[in-house]
Amino acid sequence: MRRDQASGAVGENGQGIAAPARSAPPAIALTIAGSDSGGGAGIQADLKAFSALGVYGASVITAVTAQNTRAVTRVHDIPVDVVSAQIAAVLDDLDVAAVKIGMLSSPEIVAAVADALAGFSGHVVLDPVIVSKSGAKLLRDEAIAALRERLIPRASLITPNLPEAAALLGVDPVLDAAGAERQGMQLQALGPAVLMKGGHGEGAECTDILLRTGEAPLRFTAPRLETANTHGTGCTLSAAIAAECAKGADLAEAVRAAHAYLHEAIRAADTLKVGAGHGPVHHFYRQWELHQ
Repeated sequence: MRRDQASGAVGENGQGIAAPARSAPPAIALTIAGSDSGGGAGIQADLKAFSALGVYGASVITAVTAQNTRAVTRVHDIPVDVVSAQIAAVLDDLDVAAVKIGMLSSPEIVAAVADALAGFSGHVVLDPVIVSKSGAKLLRDEAIAALRERLIPRASLITPNLPEAAALLGVDPVLDAAGAERQGMQLQALGPAVLMKGGHGEGAECTDILLRTGEAPLRFTAPRLETANTHGTGCTLSAAIAAECAKGADLAEAVRAAHAYLHEAIRAADTLKVGAGHGPVHHFYRQWELHQ
């Protein structure tokens, strides 16, 4: 039988099957973060969010963690030169439109990522991962200063939760929206737009506040959902923002779409029933509904 050279497919009578017309290349986003062996956060959550939102995902692993829904039991940093080589390999070949940055545990890795992205002109969304959902420290104290000095000024947007914002500023955390806005403005003075996440706040509603230079603050509010399955929410939100930016949305549109996506992924989280601790959000709630 003859194999069709264009498609590689073979018909029942030995005739080649015409290949489908090529579509436009996909939007591409790159995640630079740690690996979560439990699949709920980090690189795994980012790639799931990219895929769920129709974006091709590339990845650079900065650390390998041994973790599940209950705890992080081991963290192994990837050698700095390997982190740099991964970034160079991706950017040398793929047309990356947006980068999401997550777990960077050491000052050396922070510096390597900052240097590797020096010539990158697309969107950079930085999620300053400091502590895991289970309480494990994922960013060393000495790396916080490096993050503040080397990467935050380079980012288009940073997405701290309330404890992370306080750690970056060296102050006590706040719980109210007014305090969150005040701390967000202090972080904005370092250069990037800031999305202050309200998941650690109080009240029946959860409010995220987007602060941009020369623009009025934008608030994204949703009812606070009662569930223990919120592992990977920060990773997922920042990855979703990067995905929307990669597709061409402006920052406000990207945050609005990502906020809505995450809310529904949390709402559907209890249907997954993964693990005995803080389970993951349901990244594919839209897609899986079609097959149930």
